[in-house]
Amino acid sequence: MDRIRIETENLRLEFDQGNGSLVGIFSKKANWNVIKRSHLGLSWRMMVPLEGRRNNEAWGHEQEMTPVCQAGEDYVRFTWEQITTRYGGPHLIKVETECRVENGQAVFYMHIDNRDEHVVENVYYPYIGDLYRPNNAGRFTFEHGSYCGMKEYELYPKFPNCAGTHSVDYPTLCVEDHSNPPMNPFGLFSDDHGNGLYLGVAQRRIEPVTWHGEYLPGWENSNDFRVFDRDRIGEKDTYVRFAVGHLPFVMPQTQFDLIPFAMDAYQGSWGVGAECYKRNSARWNKLPELPEWAKDPYSWLQIQINSPEDELRMQFKDFPKVGAECKKYNVKVIQLVGWNKGGQDRGNPSHDPDPRLGTWEELQAAIKEVQAMGIKVVLFAKFVWADQSLEDFKEKYEQHAIKDPYQNYYVYKGYQYMTLSQMTNVNTRRLIPMCFGDDAWLEICKEEFRKCVDLGADGILFDECLHHSPTLSCFDTSHGHRYGASTYSWDERLIREFRKIAPDRDFMIAGEGIYDFQFDYYDLSYTRTWGRDHKAVSRMLRPNGQIMSAVIGFEDRGMINQCLLNQYIISYEPYNFKGMLSDFPLTAAYGSKMDQLRTDLREYFWDGSFREKIGGSVTLEHGGAVESYAVYEGTNGRTGMVICNYDEKNPITVIPRLENGEKLTQYRLIDDDAMTAFDGSFVIPPNSAAAVI
Repeated sequence: MDRIRIETENLRLEFDQGNGSLVGIFSKKANWNVIKRSHLGLSWRMMVPLEGRRNNEAWGHEQEMTPVCQAGEDYVRFTWEQITTRYGGPHLIKVETECRVENGQAVFYMHIDNRDEHVVENVYYPYIGDLYRPNNAGRFTFEHGSYCGMKEYELYPKFPNCAGTHSVDYPTLCVEDHSNPPMNPFGLFSDDHGNGLYLGVAQRRIEPVTWHGEYLPGWENSNDFRVFDRDRIGEKDTYVRFAVGHLPFVMPQTQFDLIPFAMDAYQGSWGVGAECYKRNSARWNKLPELPEWAKDPYSWLQIQINSPEDELRMQFKDFPKVGAECKKYNVKVIQLVGWNKGGQDRGNPSHDPDPRLGTWEELQAAIKEVQAMGIKVVLFAKFVWADQSLEDFKEKYEQHAIKDPYQNYYVYKGYQYMTLSQMTNVNTRRLIPMCFGDDAWLEICKEEFRKCVDLGADGILFDECLHHSPTLSCFDTSHGHRYGASTYSWDERLIREFRKIAPDRDFMIAGEGIYDFQFDYYDLSYTRTWGRDHKAVSRMLRPNGQIMSAVIGFEDRGMINQCLLNQYIISYEPYNFKGMLSDFPLTAAYGSKMDQLRTDLREYFWDGSFREKIGGSVTLEHGGAVESYAVYEGTNGRTGMVICNYDEKNPITVIPRLENGEKLTQYRLIDDDAMTAFDGSFVIPPNSAAAVI
């Protein structure tokens, strides 16, 4: 086998000159052969459906025609002038792949020129034919971004099957929800020693893409999904193959470039792996100018006043009482939910005030009265869906819905509220995802958004702006877009149109769980980040972006500690955002102290940059590592740290260290009003957090 080698600082890649397969990946960081067995190497896999044989595939390494190969010091390119599928024979489909060293990473490109009569529907590329765990790995995992955190799959010693056994030949990992890249644009393979391989998008572009892995020949023991710890079983190799899965739907007589993916190696925590993407993101992305009122540390209250089951909790004329409480507790913003006709998650896309709660003029006046108290009002809004239960759904909205290849609209499951009938999914109002690529739907959204502006609000929080589930693509070309276009393609255009309607930069456009690219045009991301093991991936990627998290507990010190740790704004939500601040005074008081701490130390923990664990470490006095800490680079040129003690009963004595030689000498607990000097170590009480400088 003649091999072509290209190298980055961290990787060495080898390709089979005869068939274009990637037969070697070596991590210089970890001395790790990611591909251990070259005979398992793969180049690409492609599905070209035939009439009566949809699952008709072509595999790069099986092609009868030897590809034309061109190579240089920093690239290798393979060209197949036509391809042969397993059941369809030759096809006039030209495929060109290239791996090129760019910005210190190996970047994989593919160009498809479809001169055939059939559609190129699925493509697997880049394709790792033998994803082998590092030496001495006790555990090997894959994780990717998911709703401002990370979602993890174990690859060894167990392997998941995301589909039923009826659906696939082998245990298969295929991400099908809105956690797909490039909405969450990178994945990390890593073991329990910090050896990692990175794979992430290499352009600021959105296409339908997912992750796809298989374990062959299958589990050793299906009772606990355990795979083999040896390389062969009888005459069969045991191995993982893993690909980026593209859904380009390249129509006959068209050309298409797959979104390129970069590969890199790293060693360290997930935060170090995220840096591989962050370096690219920093070249593409820029945060918008914030509203002036959102530039200082502050907190929110979220309150719902109606649901689709008709709670009718509060009249508009009583809303100023909420503002008075916020003023008392020094909360600066109220997110008002369920004010629209039908309540939260009903009546979409209508943004008319619910007449059962009062008139338009009463809501407008109540907003103005709250604003006079110094409190901002942000209206909950929703533009992704149309409510299928609306009487005029078929007549007015169905034509704008995202369609599948059979020209049926997709249906989202919807949400259940309060009553047993909804909790058992009997009378749930189904939500139909609408196509932002349809200009007529865009005009409907603009008209509904204009109502929020005309009510005098200080902003909107666009709920579920991060996804169009269960869709990835729209196949209704009557909307004016190509067949199979990504349903995420027009997310940015929608907000640009909204900005024209509300050009005042003091009008906030916030969104729920916004994906990385959306930080360029949204002012704030609202999330829910519960869990001591939460990985703050969005904060890592956008260290100066505004991110807010829900605080719901009645003595919720742990979540407030987490908000300090990850530089999250507090969204107070007593009774699951149905209550008032006075319902949980202990939480409100502790949160107020936290806001004061980061106001006093804002150059570190508000204006500074979150670095996850990079650049520091924390150990316990008697040995062992502390996991709940984060390093911050201050705007003053100095380094700080936040350390949390989530244990509700026991204090811990911590020893924080920085790698840059700076010495940490002062700390302040959230409960404190001033700094305390220390030399080497100090004590963090139970259920507390310390800012260290």
